[in-house]
Amino acid sequence: MRGKVALAAAVAGALVLSGCLGQQEEADSGRNADAKDVTLTITSNSVEGGKNELGAKWVNDWVIPEFTKRQKDKGVNVTIRHDGVGVDDADYKAKVALDFGTDIGGDIVEIDGIWLGEFAQGGQVRPLEDVVGEEVDGWDGWEQIPDAVEALGEFEGRRYGVPLGTDGRVIFFNKKLFAQAGLPADWQPTSWEEIISAARKLKALPGVIPLQLNAGTAMSEATTMQGVLPLLAGTGSEIWADGKWQGGTEDVRAVLDVYEQVYRGGLGDPVLQQEAKGRDRSFELFAQNKVGMLLESDYFWRSVVDPTTGVAKMADRDTAVGWAKIPAMTSGSGVDGQDFVSMSGGSIRVINPKTEFPQQAWELLEFMNSAEATKARLGDTAQITQREDVNAEVLAGDPMLSFIAEEVLPLTRFRPGLADYPKVSTALQQATADIVAGSSAAEATAGYQEALVKAVGEDQVSGG
Repeated sequence: MRGKVALAAAVAGALVLSGCLGQQEEADSGRNADAKDVTLTITSNSVEGGKNELGAKWVNDWVIPEFTKRQKDKGVNVTIRHDGVGVDDADYKAKVALDFGTDIGGDIVEIDGIWLGEFAQGGQVRPLEDVVGEEVDGWDGWEQIPDAVEALGEFEGRRYGVPLGTDGRVIFFNKKLFAQAGLPADWQPTSWEEIISAARKLKALPGVIPLQLNAGTAMSEATTMQGVLPLLAGTGSEIWADGKWQGGTEDVRAVLDVYEQVYRGGLGDPVLQQEAKGRDRSFELFAQNKVGMLLESDYFWRSVVDPTTGVAKMADRDTAVGWAKIPAMTSGSGVDGQDFVSMSGGSIRVINPKTEFPQQAWELLEFMNSAEATKARLGDTAQITQREDVNAEVLAGDPMLSFIAEEVLPLTRFRPGLADYPKVSTALQQATADIVAGSSAAEATAGYQEALVKAVGEDQVSGG
């Protein structure tokens, strides 16, 4: 516990220090633009033989030699160092925050998109146009990144970084169980009521959990991302809007009403939500044909129930598993009047405002996000990237991932990258945990409002 407190203090101190430095210094986008000897560092949370090994190998074995060679052909001697680490996200965030506060940080830095707002508000990162210049807007790669995905690297309407890739959340369902319950194989609900109706039909099947809707604190962020936030988007609201966090509003109450229907109506397994390994157990049960519906990201398809490499292998995945978009509460009630909604996550690459070589760093960033480089990063794996042209090619043989890329990403949303978000997420998780434990939606909403005000301050909360 003391270690976590010290880590938080180190990050906070780095944010304050970097904010002060950022306000004092002006970026010079043209400095060293004509340099013939250039040194650049790429910082990422990946290391060969450890965490995110494939990413580290790609940087070391492909990006560095390829970019160095191409620059040499232009008469520029480039030396690139990979500052790769392999630690948990909190420790990596602390390292990056401290690096930004000094002159030793990488020139190109990979960060989780959810950290962007915090770093931007602290002055640690700046819009790409400020660091590099207006030529950023002329990059042809932007045309290949959907607007919704590009938003991962934006804060307050300005581009700060380039997304590496992303994911999308859908409803996975077991076609065999659906057939037994009299539900169609091409099922696509258009409202929350249709989800509940399907769950009630599945309830008639012995030994089957109709719906796995992640709930509680044991599920951690999976509760918020796979359940609460997509449902909230379906009401037309987002958790952060107009400078305030969504408190105990009617829309939050509507979301918690769904949880009450599921967990007080016998449509979900309350015990599973309270187990330390409950999410993993839900994966196993789905693969064993004991869960009818499950809200998850495409990670579930490519890494959990994959017949060959999955952690809960499902031999007949390709024929037994269906997927559907998450509907708004009712048609047209979602954010921006959408009929369907989703949430996504992912990392971005930013350029350190203190880089000695902003032009060359941008050229390297362009190269790392080119179609050629993106395909090289994937290797033989099928995974959703930031680029539509690459997705069209590498996902052609995978209908599920193609569905995410083509149907889900254009309508997705991202978590607000603000320092208080983890506190808000924890309060949302607790609200669902209260329902699992027997509270009503009204009681859980009131408890959430109180917890949120205590966590972030009354002036930062709407509703209640």
